[in-house]
Amino acid sequence: MAEHQKIYPLHDVPLHDVEAPPMPAPTDPLVPHGTEKSDAGPPRTAEATVLYPPFRRTIPVMHSKPPKKRRSCCCRCLCWTISILVLLLVLMGIVIGILYLVFRPKLPEYSIDKLQVTQFTLGGNDRLDATFNLTLTTTNPNKKIGIYYEGGSHISAWYMETKLCEGALPKFYQGHRNRTVLNVPLVGVTENATALFTTLQQEQQQTGSIPLNLNVRQPVRIKLGSLKLMKVKFSATCRLLVDSVSANNDIVIKNSSCRFKLRL
Repeated sequence: MAEHQKIYPLHDVPLHDVEAPPMPAPTDPLVPHGTEKSDAGPPRTAEATVLYPPFRRTIPVMHSKPPKKRRSCCCRCLCWTISILVLLLVLMGIVIGILYLVFRPKLPEYSIDKLQVTQFTLGGNDRLDATFNLTLTTTNPNKKIGIYYEGGSHISAWYMETKLCEGALPKFYQGHRNRTVLNVPLVGVTENATALFTTLQQEQQQTGSIPLNLNVRQPVRIKLGSLKLMKVKFSATCRLLVDSVSANNDIVIKNSSCRFKLRL
């Protein structure tokens, strides 16, 4: 009688794939000797391994600045000169500001009081002879400033762009808050004046008035207390509107206004 084949339970028989290759023994190393371990690919042999130098961080080279050249003597002199000039201007501004606050300077005032025409005739040689007697009042409104009216002044009377006559203001000193009345003669001759004389007569007949300009150029010196300052030039322009310029007549001044300027 044939022997019955013995059957083992499934859990008692170890599972083994007949076709699978034999597993290495636990004692065998996972990586063969002579190879390096790498995560990026298969292991490489020692002959194929290339050793690179360790990574070093590159530090930029800092070049030192070249030493500054010494400034030349001329450059230093120029800098010192400019600095001194600026300092002098600042000091001068401070002094002028203090003087202004202390003395409170004001320009003098002019007013034309009277105009007399002693001669205004057209001669046979086509020349116009004119003589005016001008009465004006100059006022110094300053409390602590005196005015020296120096020589070399000039005053002239104009009709439009033609100068009729001229003269000069007297030389005198005007004290604080002083009012001085001056009588100034003006004399002049105008050549080729027939057309000018005719225009004057027509304007007087049509409008009843004649515009005249008085230009004043006067050098003066300012006195601050006992200190007499340098000479400056004072100028004034007065516009007059008179009723006539006929000789030996009472001239009526209808309107007058003056503008002043002070120049160093």
